[in-house]
Amino acid sequence: MVEIIYHKEEDFFIPDLYLEKENYENDYIIGKYGHLRLEYLKNHKKSEYIIMFMNKTLRKHIIETDKQTKRRFEMLMKQMLEKILFDENLKNTNPLKWTRLMKNYKNLIEEIILKEFVYI
Repeated sequence: MVEIIYHKEEDFFIPDLYLEKENYENDYIIGKYGHLRLEYLKNHKKSEYIIMFMNKTLRKHIIETDKQTKRRFEMLMKQMLEKILFDENLKNTNPLKWTRLMKNYKNLIEEIILKEFVYI
């Protein structure tokens, strides 16, 4: 059993508690989808957030979610570009239309990813 140390503030004894920092992949920089998942947990699933925070699994969950979403995004974008047929010279002949198409594909894939990984 762990001994808990207390300090006295006025008439109350307050425990000196702290949480150890998580050391899961310290060098990994969390991206957009990891941050979105973290905010969703904080605002909509507080009990789940607190449990993961206390068990020191929150960082691992956020990093794994971020990695999965990046892989899924790349896979879906590759599949989308293979299935959708458009002129290969479109980028050179009409760059605005090409940019609009790519942005639409990105938004469509992002909507799928948000529903599958972030807002669950």
